[in-house]
Amino acid sequence: MNFPKWLILFRLLLAPTILLLVNFLKDEARSIIVILLFLGILSDIFDGIIARKMNISSVKLRRFDSQTDLIFWISAGIAAYWLESKLIKQYTIEIIILFITEGLCYAISFFRFKKETCTHAFLSKVWGICLLVAFVSLIGFSHGGFPLQLAIYWGLFSQLDVILIMLLLPKWQNDVPSAYHAYLIRKGIAFKKSKWLNDN
Repeated sequence: MNFPKWLILFRLLLAPTILLLVNFLKDEARSIIVILLFLGILSDIFDGIIARKMNISSVKLRRFDSQTDLIFWISAGIAAYWLESKLIKQYTIEIIILFITEGLCYAISFFRFKKETCTHAFLSKVWGICLLVAFVSLIGFSHGGFPLQLAIYWGLFSQLDVILIMLLLPKWQNDVPSAYHAYLIRKGIAFKKSKWLNDN
């Protein structure tokens, strides 16, 4: 049984569920959505760990995981915007820049390798935690402030890291911890990845 795949599918299904809840229940859905956000990030943490423990981690699974993350967080962002648009609109320019950098990551990857990004970089993993805190703050407590600022600016920081990874890699590969590690790969210098954070 491919349990990690089911965890990813579970997180993928959370995306439309969150949107349906906020669309039909609006403010009454806040607590439920917060719970779903925590379940989503827990599934994201454990799908990779379990896959590595079961020796069934693959490039296909990692790519599926990466794109599911994108869909999950976009749905959470849309829900947060529907509920707290005034707070989010305060950072319109920064969020537009964030979407542009996200698009650049994909554009560079497709231009160079004909594939989407799948780095699972360390800074991106931290960004996932920042997004969780920001969306829980917005949806659960109607508060933007520092959690929202941190999520936006850390997102920009992590996206620049991914852009550098895409520019430095000599060929496409998944699970590159950072731009520094992409540089080591380019130079042919071996390094050991974390068994907890990366595929190998």
